[in-house]
Amino acid sequence: MKILPEKTVERLSQYRRTLYNCIDQGKERIYSHELALLLNITAVQVRRDIMFIGYNSYQRKGYDIKDLIGKISLIIDTQEPLNVAVIGYGNLGKAITTYFIGNRPKLNLVAAFDIDPKKIGSEVNKIKCYSIDRLREIIVNNDITIAILTVPTHSAREMAKILVQSGIKGILNFTTVNLNVAPNIYLEEYDMITSLEKVAYFVKHKPEEEE
Repeated sequence: MKILPEKTVERLSQYRRTLYNCIDQGKERIYSHELALLLNITAVQVRRDIMFIGYNSYQRKGYDIKDLIGKISLIIDTQEPLNVAVIGYGNLGKAITTYFIGNRPKLNLVAAFDIDPKKIGSEVNKIKCYSIDRLREIIVNNDITIAILTVPTHSAREMAKILVQSGIKGILNFTTVNLNVAPNIYLEEYDMITSLEKVAYFVKHKPEEEE
């Protein structure tokens, strides 16, 4: 299969997470319009995405949830687990570490890094925090290919450069600084402030409900 569009991969991840929740609720099958309603998108979009990955359903019975989860997993997961590190062990870095553990079996969070001597050597959920000075050593020895960047803004660009030089292939950037990396490095940037301001804008312009 060709490389999927980014938005399609995002939706497939959302489908799978929602389908796991459906299993927890005791559901075995689901229709496209039900899945669409849970994700606030159209049933046409759901059917298009699922057909795109080569999965078909019995129209009158809906999708078999476990089978669909399996198909999505074959598409978006790697055969072998990938190792991940958190760079910056402040409140956000620790929160990500706590949330991350056990949520995705194909993504292993194996290390954290910081420059603060008080944090170095500490552990959250058995994930040890190392000195930035040992970054390259730990990345190479643990075959870490993905970094979650939560450092202060003033050091984000320099740290991204060091990560790439140390062998990192993908970066999830939680800082408010836009990064420039080589085309062979996959970069995903999440700006929490921009997202919050977007919400505030549409709240401001949302028409009041009629009484």
